Amino acid sequence: MTIKVVLVDDHAVLRSGLESLLAGEDDLEVVGTAADGAEALDVVRRTRPDVVLMDLQMPGTDGVTATRHLVAEGGVDVLVLTSFSDADRIVAALDAGAVGYLLKDADPDEVIEGVRAVSRGESPLHPRAARQLLGARRSRPEVDLTPREIEVLVLVRQGLANKQIARRLGISERTVKAHLTSVFARIGVADRTQAALWAERTGLGES
Repeated sequence: MTIKVVLVDDHAVLRSGLESLLAGEDDLEVVGTAADGAEALDVVRRTRPDVVLMDLQMPGTDGVTATRHLVAEGGVDVLVLTSFSDADRIVAALDAGAVGYLLKDADPDEVIEGVRAVSRGESPLHPRAARQLLGARRSRPEVDLTPREIEVLVLVRQGLANKQIARRLGISERTVKAHLTSVFARIGVADRTQAALWAERTGLGES
């Protein structure tokens, strides 16, 4: 059985190198390449691969956003191949639905075996990424939000502005701002976008 692969990376030289690497394996076939996340969506819809090898930082639509869209559409597994090993990016990629996370300094054989592992239903993780992920899980403090703060944060996650949140909860806009200031401090973020991402990662507001 041939494993069909799409390569997504904004560096043409790297795409070409990966294509040559995978083409040397009898059970792997590169059916398409893309230079950014938006192009990746088009290529995947057209070629229907088994595995997408996805970079994270690209102009336009980044790898995390593209992964979220591809996973939502179904039918393909995403394996991240990136230079970044910080915990936030790893968590964001896995939360978006990626099934594995490899680093670009991995040996060529590790990349090949990673693609095969994904096709078998496994989740390959680069050892450094695995350590970062475990460290992040251990060091993440328990956050004690009040019921009202949780309500506000859930609505922030849904994309509501402060005025809309105030109307929904029957409180003043100033009170909403006060709750958000408290929430930002408690969960360790600087703005509402980061707070919304935190709420999404932790599943806040999901039934």
